Order: sequence, then structure tokens, then C-alpha cells
Amino acid sequence: MEHKTQLLVVGAGAAGLTAALYARRAGMDVIVLGRAPYGGQIAETAMIENYPALPLTDGYTFASALYQQAASLGAKLISAEVTGVLALSAQQRTLQTADGSKYTGEKLVLAVGAKRRKLGCPGEERLLGSGVSYCASCDGAFFRGKTVAVVGGGNTALEDALTLSALCERVYLIHRRDAFRGEKYLEEAVHKKQNIQPILQEEVAEIEGAQHVEAVRLKNRKEVLAVDGVFVAVGQEPDTALFRAFVNCDGGGYFIAGEDCKTNLPGVFAAGDCRTKLLRQIVTAAADGAVAAFSASQEVQSGM
Repeated sequence: MEHKTQLLVVGAGAAGLTAALYARRAGMDVIVLGRAPYGGQIAETAMIENYPALPLTDGYTFASALYQQAASLGAKLISAEVTGVLALSAQQRTLQTADGSKYTGEKLVLAVGAKRRKLGCPGEERLLGSGVSYCASCDGAFFRGKTVAVVGGGNTALEDALTLSALCERVYLIHRRDAFRGEKYLEEAVHKKQNIQPILQEEVAEIEGAQHVEAVRLKNRKEVLAVDGVFVAVGQEPDTALFRAFVNCDGGGYFIAGEDCKTNLPGVFAAGDCRTKLLRQIVTAAADGAVAAFSASQEVQSGM
């Protein structure tokens, strides 16, 4: 089955849903293709406390409100995974989803976001779902009263350690550098927690366990730490692989697009964490979505 629309948006995170919202306000027909649950990584965020004028809230609440706002304005939000590119050029933009449906947009916004980067060590894939997790807010409750390790040194790792410290008996925070890279207030909060034990200049060589996680083996100290779970928070990589043959990307795989969100292909825009940019936060993703939708509507109105 083939569906046609003025604006086709791929991704239902902050960038994609904001693009839908602004495009609908501009009078455009909009279809958003995104995997449920809507909201992308926002939905997995324990707390949001840096969005302007918004009181402290959790990611699921924020994502749900954004979804409802876009839907109430008439955007068609479809739970579907884009699995193929049938045509992607200055003349035509047609994508295919897992169920075989085809979607063509007069304009296209790629808001595909980023996904968690993996450690790549032995035991990680084998024990995924059996103690290895990439979402502390999703899976933390399963480790109440237990000992876990968080691997990483940025904001996500610090936030995960703090979330888990309220549930777990002990939290090891393992980081390969000699200092954390997150915001200062998060680092200070981590150091105040008696049950968080930072381990710097160290890497996980292996995650051990027969049926479930039982320990992590450290690379430099050759030490084995008994843990019940491992939460990986070592950064992100853009989820752009499907489109790299068509849209120019930088060395890291991020779509090359300026502040106008325009890519090398006319009529194709990049928005959110998948775009080359200085700061990747909810507020900048939302800003990208607004700009991309505005640019697309301007082109439609001018007949480009």
C-alpha cells in the first residue's frame, strides 16, 4: 500500500514530533513514521530539569504530552520502522516500512536520532536482558537491593548512577578517563552518594556470568567485581545507516546540515541528534524540528 503526504517525517522523538507540530500549524499534511513508544530517548529519561520554563518532569510524561499535541493538530502518527529506501533524490522521496507499505513525501524530515553505543566486550551481547541494560530508568527496579555497575562518564552515566543509587545497595561507576565529562552539578551529586563508588581510568574487559550477570572483569587492574547488573552508558551513535548512501554525513555518521537543517538533497532535512551540531539536548532537537518544518513549508509555498 502506498501513502503520499506533503511532509514525511522519520522519527518520533522531540525533533520529529516538533516538526509535525509546526508543519501542521503551517497547514501541511504530515505523516510521522516512528517506532513505539513515541518520544525516542526522551521516554527513557528519568527526569528532565533543563527544558526552559518547564517544571521538573519525567521523560515519559514529556514525550506523551508532545505526542498528544502533535496528534491533536492532525498529524498522522504511525508506529512503523523504516526498513528501505526506494527513492531518495531531489525529485522523489519514497521509503518502505517493515510491513511492506510505501510512503512518499513531497518533503522529508529525517529525525532518526541516535542509539546507545555498545561496549563491545565479551559477555555484553550474550547477557543482554539477563543483567546487561542500556536504560537505568527502564530496568533499575529489577536490581533493588543489589550491586550494579554503570559504565561511562558523561551526563547519562552520572544520571544512571544517581537513579540506581536510590534502588541498589552499591553502584560502581566505571569510567576510562581520569575525570568525568558530565555537568558539574551531576558530578557533585554523585560524590555525595555514599553507595556510589567511582572507578576512574578503568575499562570493562569482560562481563561474566553463566545465565545472568555475575561479575565484571576490569581491564587494567585485572580485578573482578561481583555485580548483578551492568548498565552501559558510553555515548551514542547516529541511527543514520539506512540513509548514508544518499545524504552526506560526517566522519561520525551524522547528517551534514546547517542551522537551516537542509541536507545536500533539496527537499530533505535533518533534525535532532542525528544532525551535525554542537549540543544534543531536547531543547535543540525541538528547535531543529521547528526549523526543518518551517523550511519545508516555505519551499512548498514557493513551489520549490
